[in-house]
Amino acid sequence: MMTKKQHWEKVFTSKQVDEVSWYQQTPQQSLDFVQQLALPKTAAIIDIGGGDSFLVDHLLQMGYSNITVLDISAAATNKAKQRLGNKAALINWVVSDILEFKSRIKFDCWHDRAAFHFLTTADEVNAYLTLAQQHLTADGKLFIGTFSTDGPEKCSGLPVKQYNETSLASTLQKWFKKIRCITTDHITPFKTIQNFLFCSFQKISIKNGHS
Repeated sequence: MMTKKQHWEKVFTSKQVDEVSWYQQTPQQSLDFVQQLALPKTAAIIDIGGGDSFLVDHLLQMGYSNITVLDISAAATNKAKQRLGNKAALINWVVSDILEFKSRIKFDCWHDRAAFHFLTTADEVNAYLTLAQQHLTADGKLFIGTFSTDGPEKCSGLPVKQYNETSLASTLQKWFKKIRCITTDHITPFKTIQNFLFCSFQKISIKNGHS
């Protein structure tokens, strides 16, 4: 059995950027979310499972200057670095399993498109959400894109956990309050359709002043 890291290193070393199902030249839902939140250009943004996604390219074009990209695969982040050229130096790259992530940085925005749904046990989900709330500022925003209950049951050969608006909001309710949700169809490079649920959340501030 391959480890999670070995699995993803194999995926990103054996496939071109547009040969994976999650490929998006323009991650429109994510960009809409950033614009709707009216995040200042200095906002600290982290992209979980960002790999060789094009979100970072668009954020740089929009003028954002404090961007972290985390992925378990070094091959994935290396592809993005090569694509960005000199601009890659503007990004904080982190190669880590998200469940092992540690940072002194507090983020204003936590973005995750299609990483969260690979966490299929309650322990993994709880560990992830604990990390997210610990690493977000008191007023931090979280954006999660997962396969909906009408979406695939597997991705890249791995099982995923599907969500609808109610189940995702319930899963996050300890630390996050739902802002809005949409469902949308993603057309893969292979012309198949994947139904996604995208939801934005506000971190809940603890009443005693701690967050």
